[in-house]
Amino acid sequence: MAIDDLLDEHEQSERVRGWLRKNGASILAGVVIAIGGIAGWQWWQKEHSNSLADANAEYQTVLKSLEEKNLDEAAKGVKALESGKANIYADLAALQLAKAQVDAGKDEAALATLRGISADGEFKPVIDQRVARLLVATGKSAEAITLLGGAADSASLEIHGDALMAQGKRDAAREQYEKALKTLDVAAPQRRLLETKVMDAGGTVTDPAESV
Repeated sequence: MAIDDLLDEHEQSERVRGWLRKNGASILAGVVIAIGGIAGWQWWQKEHSNSLADANAEYQTVLKSLEEKNLDEAAKGVKALESGKANIYADLAALQLAKAQVDAGKDEAALATLRGISADGEFKPVIDQRVARLLVATGKSAEAITLLGGAADSASLEIHGDALMAQGKRDAAREQYEKALKTLDVAAPQRRLLETKVMDAGGTVTDPAESV
């Protein structure tokens, strides 16, 4: 090997050492951060998995309490779920509890349970509809109408009609029922009930096949 080559290699190695002395700390810090990020991600996954498992177990306990008609114990389970991180289990448990409370004739308790659900997105209209139905059933039809607002889906329109019927406003109720019918598919299972409500409100129902 030529002397010149050795000198070049020596010079290069010195440059590498110098670069490492200058940048070594930042490189080490980057490695530490990367390792910490991986460890943090693994910890988060483990914690999230454990939270879901715990929530599922608590949810099953609530369902068992409901099967045994122990509503007070089920309500405690719902509260425990609400304080956890898996909100979907808390919402599902609250819906099951509210249904059981209605079946037991405890409409006001069911209202309180449903109103305690922090629903958003696509889940919110479902909760609003259930609350509105209970409001109508408990003589709070005006509050139900306010809650539904301008919702134009078939279920909301039907409940709006029910609220108006409860107020003795048959013509206005019929309009809501007829609007609800127009949004339903011909084969929808709830269509027959809506048609009955239209006729009860003084309207007539046309066979969808005849209007085609």
